[in-house]
Amino acid sequence: MGKKIDQHGIGLLTALGAYFLWGILPLYWKLVSHVPASVVLAHRIIWSLVFMFGILLVMRKIPTFFQEVKSIFTHKKQLVFITLAACFISFNWFTYIWAVNNGHLVEASLGYYINPLVSVIFGMIFFKETLTKWQTISFLLAAVGVLILAIYTGGIPFISLTLAVSFAFYGVIKKKVDVGALTGLAVETVLVTPVALIYLTIVYSSIGDAFYLSSLSTFTLLVGAGAATAIPLLLFAIGARRIPLATIGFLQYLAPTISLLIGIFLFGEKFSGIHFLAFSFIWVALAIYTFSKTKLFKRLQHVPLEKQPAS
Repeated sequence: MGKKIDQHGIGLLTALGAYFLWGILPLYWKLVSHVPASVVLAHRIIWSLVFMFGILLVMRKIPTFFQEVKSIFTHKKQLVFITLAACFISFNWFTYIWAVNNGHLVEASLGYYINPLVSVIFGMIFFKETLTKWQTISFLLAAVGVLILAIYTGGIPFISLTLAVSFAFYGVIKKKVDVGALTGLAVETVLVTPVALIYLTIVYSSIGDAFYLSSLSTFTLLVGAGAATAIPLLLFAIGARRIPLATIGFLQYLAPTISLLIGIFLFGEKFSGIHFLAFSFIWVALAIYTFSKTKLFKRLQHVPLEKQPAS
């Protein structure tokens, strides 16, 4: 029993650590706001690969990595899917970095709030999954929230939808490729690292300029982007194996909540009463959606109603 409690505690702490780090990641991107978002993305890809290899080496998963690489490259369909996954996650990363450094963190946070609900719709479209009554209600409430923002701002919240949809597509593709989280990201970064290196050589005239070697602080921060990507993923992988999926479902909203608070209170982004109203619809939608997936809800669904006394 004690061992189980310890494992659960480790899982909970590591998962919390992962979502906390993802939540405060905007603070890190702000430190490199003087570097174009596309260049930060290129460095994030390159240094993520370096750190991912380091983690796989420490965890003794290099043989597993090479086996999965061999399997992917010998199956054309797998290669196409993993390449698409790499493209979608890279686009998602770029959008988020750009949003943070251009004063749109509140809108970016909204994207990760609505992502689970977009994923539900994608599950219905791509995997023939059916929507439950409560999932339908959740989606409609979230849609009302997005509609309120669209009417208030005079346009569709493109950043939110881009982040939500790109990450949902990434999730769909990952379901079609049977690869572990750590080795999967390593394979994805292997595929896009050449593109990142080519991009840096096109934008900059020398290696020194491309890697900001003249500024030790900037170079260190760009290298650290790899660690900022790899470490939360490692913590998440450790936690996800030790705690129930329902717990992960609750914890996943920690990251956008922290980011939202950072956007409002540290970055001074606008959050009006209309924003609060729109977000409230989405928060209620997420609460209903998350609770509908718990064992408690499923038990309540099967509790027979007591017979009413005769009047």
